[in-house]
Amino acid sequence: MPLTAESAALQIQDRLKSLQRIIHEIEDERRRCETNLNGIIRAQMSNLPPQKLKSLYKTGLQDAAQEELVIRQALAKIQEIRNIRNERRIQARNAGNKEAIRRGAQLKMLQVSAQTLPLFVSKPGEKVPPLCGAVPAESNYIARAGDIVAAVVKGLEDEEWILAEVVQFLSGQNKYEVDDIDDEQKDRHVLSKRKIIPLPLMRANPETDGHALFPKDTMVMALYPQTTCFYKAIVSRLPQTSTEEYELLFEDSNYPSGYSPPLPVAQRYVIAYKPTKKNAGGLSSA
Repeated sequence: MPLTAESAALQIQDRLKSLQRIIHEIEDERRRCETNLNGIIRAQMSNLPPQKLKSLYKTGLQDAAQEELVIRQALAKIQEIRNIRNERRIQARNAGNKEAIRRGAQLKMLQVSAQTLPLFVSKPGEKVPPLCGAVPAESNYIARAGDIVAAVVKGLEDEEWILAEVVQFLSGQNKYEVDDIDDEQKDRHVLSKRKIIPLPLMRANPETDGHALFPKDTMVMALYPQTTCFYKAIVSRLPQTSTEEYELLFEDSNYPSGYSPPLPVAQRYVIAYKPTKKNAGGLSSA
């Protein structure tokens, strides 16, 4: 059933009310944790028997686990809101009501989208899922309508990797129909599945899942800042915290070294290197 503007607004309002309630719960849990932590510190200073101290530690761990659970519930509600808004946007586009966005505003939206991509924080022993950080999609994965992907298309001279939005997957042909994300181009392409690379759906947390990031000196493809095209680059520095970005050296003949100075690129726009048929992979200009 199509999601009308009214029903979308009602669903979002419902999630926002739930989110507000959960935020209050987070504050309550945080205060409880702080009280227990202060109690543990006082107990350590007063030389309590080990058994009593152990009991306090156990309570502290349980409180921290409960706080984590409530925070994850809040993040899930935020993602639900984003999904509803995206579904409504796709329906409006399919109805011919695609909103024209200026290039500068569009590039800003792409950056904000990458910065607010859900952060995956694994639990002890939990495996990092596909499409998190540098972990690729499974071979049978099909990107959904509205997903942002990297797509290889014919350029003026050689093939090039661009940022595109999935319109639909044509299962009978094993092909994707995608739109160039750049509104100034307004190009639609039908491409085989092998010419599409799904972008990460989650950021990897460097503090818990650093192995899910591309190692230093790895050859990658990445979105050159202030463009909607992917170019060949080398990882110069990994993100150290959940809010940091990669620092990349883009292959660029405009510089004597053959590489650009280190440039920041969000996890969402850094993917495994995949050469095109003719292109050597470097930049002639940016």
